[in-house]
Amino acid sequence: MSELIDELLADARERMAKSVEATTHEFATVRAGRANPSLLDRVFVDYYGTPTPLKQLATIHAAEARLLTVQPFDASSMKSIEKAITDSDLGLTPSNDGKIIRLSIPEMTEERRKELVKVVHRLAEDGRVKIRNVRREVMHDLRELKDAGDVGADDEHRAEGELQKLTDAKVGEVDAVLKAKEEEILEV
Repeated sequence: MSELIDELLADARERMAKSVEATTHEFATVRAGRANPSLLDRVFVDYYGTPTPLKQLATIHAAEARLLTVQPFDASSMKSIEKAITDSDLGLTPSNDGKIIRLSIPEMTEERRKELVKVVHRLAEDGRVKIRNVRREVMHDLRELKDAGDVGADDEHRAEGELQKLTDAKVGEVDAVLKAKEEEILEV
């Protein structure tokens, strides 16, 4: 196959791997019953009119198995941090002592576990869509190469086959991570 096709496939492989990595990172932000600072990665605080990631405004620690502490760098941001946590889909209720916000991670109910499974399924579908978008873009580029006469129809067809195998493999990776996260959430 031509060098152009190899470059397109290498680019697709890299972009799909990044999509899988991003999806895996998103899964880490869904709580599974244990306190983990990455739970708060998706929380954005309205800080002087700008949506700012919580981890840029405070130090976050897992003090115990079921307790997160959030210590703001700027004490004046305490109320907006509390509001952002309350408004998030995490289901956590913050309490503060003026210096530190404590987030007690409650034991998850069966209903909450099912809700979280739906959340991770949505995140997994978003990851699959990103991977399929990469495939679609590369397919378009391959067709352009064929139409311009840079590669032959056989080479284009073989490259499309390889691209489909790569897509299936990356979607399989997302599904494997989804299955593991689902088991983690449903574990009592």
